[in-house]
Amino acid sequence: MYFEIILLGAIILFIMARNGNVSTSSFIEDNEIFFRKFKEDDWDFYVKARFGDSVNPNVLFNRRIRNGALVAGIVLCFFIAEINYVRIIFALLVGIVVFKLDYTKYKNYYKRHLSEIDEMLPHYLKSLEILIQHYTVPVAMGKSMNDAPEIFRDGLQQLVNEINAGNDTINPYMDFAKAYPVRDSMRMMRLLYRLSLGRQERKQEQLLAFSRSISSLQQKARETKYKNRLEKMEGKTMHMLVATGIGVMILLVLAVIRMMNI
Repeated sequence: MYFEIILLGAIILFIMARNGNVSTSSFIEDNEIFFRKFKEDDWDFYVKARFGDSVNPNVLFNRRIRNGALVAGIVLCFFIAEINYVRIIFALLVGIVVFKLDYTKYKNYYKRHLSEIDEMLPHYLKSLEILIQHYTVPVAMGKSMNDAPEIFRDGLQQLVNEINAGNDTINPYMDFAKAYPVRDSMRMMRLLYRLSLGRQERKQEQLLAFSRSISSLQQKARETKYKNRLEKMEGKTMHMLVATGIGVMILLVLAVIRMMNI
């Protein structure tokens, strides 16, 4: 009887959703301020690392909320006959797991492509260094926007806008570093901020220090890339050796069994 009620309720809810009488998206958007409290600090970065600017992180986050709530509701419906606190908590835990799946997936993607993404910032800073020789730091960043990696463009635009609005503190630079937590981003943004404050007579000296830091960062990225490649090759070699060893053992066992039968 309970399953018939659940099925009937699901059908009614589906029809109402199709007709536009019920909208989970509207409910989530109307309560966006509340749901944003559950958003991870690095969610936007991982989404941009995966898709670039082609996908809105907020849209994907709202989808995560909807999927988690939907799965929790479905699990709860199966316990409707004998509902208790334990089963409610279990349904909520299942919903939380579903909610976290996409975050974990994009985070793992970033870790798998860590060397490639980490290499983007020093590559951009190297091109920025050339422009800084002729312009101030904010002007150089504005001119470099089109050539910057797609993943950094929104953050750079926000950084330049805050500086142009009169914010001459280090905060815009630190906000960028927090939004894009790649290798040594905090240290590089501090160096860039000091460079923006430097006097003209010390500019060449500061540029040399900035250039050395970028070269060191590029070297670290290359080392990480080669290390990951070497570890991958070693892993494949180990798998081949294990598979060969198991195959040889199986052949030996079969040979022994055959000899015993003879």
